[in-house]
Amino acid sequence: MSAFCNETLRIHPVAMLTFTRLVQEPVELLGQSLEPGTRVGGCIYLLHHREDLYPNSNQFRPERFLERQYSQFEFMPFGGGARRCIGDALAMFEMKLVMATIISQYEMKLAAANEKPQRRGVTLAPANGVKMIITGKRLRQKAPMATV
Repeated sequence: MSAFCNETLRIHPVAMLTFTRLVQEPVELLGQSLEPGTRVGGCIYLLHHREDLYPNSNQFRPERFLERQYSQFEFMPFGGGARRCIGDALAMFEMKLVMATIISQYEMKLAAANEKPQRRGVTLAPANGVKMIITGKRLRQKAPMATV
């Protein structure tokens, strides 16, 4: 379930950009000289679609998170460093809990492909929601009653 959630957040990060940082001392970043006073910001969306890190980056492949351990600078759906989202663990727990509950009870498919993200403040969300079709209800077997 973790790989599924990570791949979902990789392709569709909640936040597209990190908060900007102010350069404190001269530094070189990827061959670019940055002077004090310069503001820099990271683009989570572009990072998560780098072909050198994520081959076929538009393809949904949760197994990439089983095949490789990504560093905090390669996968950062909740930002990174000291300013990483304080609610990241709770968000992942909620995502896993909701997904496990839904897929254990229903079979579903997307009603329409190519949902477009839209900015909502500093976050991204589906422009028109995500419409799903319930194709069936899973039969749940009742657990045997325990005797005391």
